[in-house]
Amino acid sequence: MTEGLADPLGQPTTALEQLYRIWSQGGAGLLLSGNVQIDGDHLERPGNVIIDSEPGLPMREALERWAAAGTTNGNHFWAQISHAGRQCQKNVNPRPKAPSAVKLGLPGGQFGEPSPMTAEEIESVVAGFAHAAKVLINAGFTGIQLHAAHGYLLSQFLSPRSNQREDQWGGTLENRARLLLSCVARVRAAVGPKIPISVKLNSADFQRGGFEFSESLRVAKWLQEASVDLIEISGGTYEQPRLLNLEGIEPIEDQVIAQSTRAREAYFVDFAEAMRREVTIPLMVTGGLRRLDAMDELLKSGCGDMVGIGRPMCVVTDAPNQLLDGVAELPRFEDTLSLLPGALKFLNGIKLVRTMGAFATQYWFYEQIAALGHTGRTQVEVGVMAATKAQTKVANAWLAERKKRVANRPGPTL
Repeated sequence: MTEGLADPLGQPTTALEQLYRIWSQGGAGLLLSGNVQIDGDHLERPGNVIIDSEPGLPMREALERWAAAGTTNGNHFWAQISHAGRQCQKNVNPRPKAPSAVKLGLPGGQFGEPSPMTAEEIESVVAGFAHAAKVLINAGFTGIQLHAAHGYLLSQFLSPRSNQREDQWGGTLENRARLLLSCVARVRAAVGPKIPISVKLNSADFQRGGFEFSESLRVAKWLQEASVDLIEISGGTYEQPRLLNLEGIEPIEDQVIAQSTRAREAYFVDFAEAMRREVTIPLMVTGGLRRLDAMDELLKSGCGDMVGIGRPMCVVTDAPNQLLDGVAELPRFEDTLSLLPGALKFLNGIKLVRTMGAFATQYWFYEQIAALGHTGRTQVEVGVMAATKAQTKVANAWLAERKKRVANRPGPTL
């Protein structure tokens, strides 16, 4: 649910407030924000909210208004904290920091060669997660989620494919999980025992040599011991976008888990079912769920305790209320969107073209989120190509303005 609606200093805007007020009124029991970044040089996308220094009064007040808007209906609103690591586009940072100097394996040259993090830089990440969490809770957010999935920094450290370090932060799973567990411990110390803490965790990376389900299961057990209150199960990275129910550039690496998910609605429900046999911590299953009967089955089976809905909420903002009223199925907008005109759709048979088109359709959802924030209404009539152009223009303008406004500012201080 990345929004891209912060101002060039990374502060929440009235558009973010309106967006989350609308979503709050839609009936969700828990809202999760998009990526709140702890480092302004490592953005998931232009327009992220950024907390990488001690906030001044304008920032504190903007965060308070955002938190208040997102809890209008009495629901929970948890802030998702993240660091993009090497999955930071070159126009934001041509030399991003990462566990190791392993470049993202995507064509197009959009991502730069990463630099391995020093021990001091790793410690600053731990401090950054704790600092951001405390700032957000003080502003009125009711919980925190650490983003350790989808190939962002914490996920990069977990994966032996992207983490090739030979120090205490790499090698064995215990070492690769050290950063995540350190962040959890420091966040818990910062916010106290009563604030809910969640972790978004990959069930697997679905890549050869990547983070596997057997490892995810062990990490889940460690998170349970570390007082985490909820695990949201997801999967994949930019290179292997299983979060979008797609196969990436390389074939999907099979995991030691039942593969019936491929023929079912929820992408990661089989992983949740296997994880439930090993841990008692509440589990949230997200990714692909659209039918009410499938959601009911998931909850009644006990393999999931919460249902996550993403893309439908970008258009059907009261989707939770509709489901509670008995609507049988939410729309699958992603199935009808295409970057290519009808005469060229045959090219979708080429894996690279299909994957590029799927990422482009994300811009259509970005455009819906932006329209909701700015006008309170969606723009479903816009095409994928037009949405891509519009969002690219906005992102470039945001970056240009940010460079002007931060040029003379001091570096981050915690």
